[in-house]
Amino acid sequence: MLPEGPALIAICGLFGLIIGSFLNVVIHRLPQMMQRAWRRECREFLEPGAELPSGGADYNLWRPGSQCPHCGAPVRFWQNVPVVSFLWLRGRCAACGAAISRRYPLVELLTGVLFAMVAWHFGASWQTLAALSLTAGLIALAFIDLDHLVLPDDITLPLLWLGLLLNAQSLFCSLETALYGTVAGYLVLWTLHHGFLLLTGREGMGFGDFKLLAMLGAWLGWPMLPMIILFSSISGAVIGSIALAAGGKDGRTPIPFGPFLAAGGWIALLWGPALNDAYWRWAAPGG
Repeated sequence: MLPEGPALIAICGLFGLIIGSFLNVVIHRLPQMMQRAWRRECREFLEPGAELPSGGADYNLWRPGSQCPHCGAPVRFWQNVPVVSFLWLRGRCAACGAAISRRYPLVELLTGVLFAMVAWHFGASWQTLAALSLTAGLIALAFIDLDHLVLPDDITLPLLWLGLLLNAQSLFCSLETALYGTVAGYLVLWTLHHGFLLLTGREGMGFGDFKLLAMLGAWLGWPMLPMIILFSSISGAVIGSIALAAGGKDGRTPIPFGPFLAAGGWIALLWGPALNDAYWRWAAPGG
């Protein structure tokens, strides 16, 4: 029998802390793995037949084990307890005393809180299990885009297919609605991108953004897309303008759009139908 109510929320929150610790590894290592793969592919293309270096073959999400980025000392399991170890070590490496980034406990806490909110919203259901997977993927995508201005296909595309498979059973919406959402999500941003390119000669966003919105369409269906786009556009414009002004940068400085799409998608996951219904009641004549 599955736990319910406060027990389920607490279990999912604690599970989120653990998953958040793993997401820190994904956020840090996946872009490096992609860069290594790109370099290898470029060398294979530019120097066919050349002997490729064998070093780094074991660098992936599982190997090598966690280690201090400053001194390379391995992180023992008791030093890797989510949030608790950071507080116990006072935010410093046990071996060399170098400061540990506050990003690590932040991601762990964020994942724990969002997992708990998913459990509170959906209760003991298959929707909770699915929504936890989507939440973890959105967190990883948001932080990778913040750091590297890239949204890895290794996360986006599997989640897109998973969303369609889940909605084949109408878990969040009908399969037809999900298919239209996938196509519309990609084409809307693709059209905006090329329109901006024609008008300005500059690219306004990357292809990863198209795929991310298509993935959200596959999970939530096309009716959620206007709300996601509106939220992400407004929040991106406001927060981006503040960030540019605070950093003394001009409008040509690239700003990642993925985190705003991810935030809008997660809000739509939990409260999208209610927000859409509230809007249409307000917009209706005499509403």
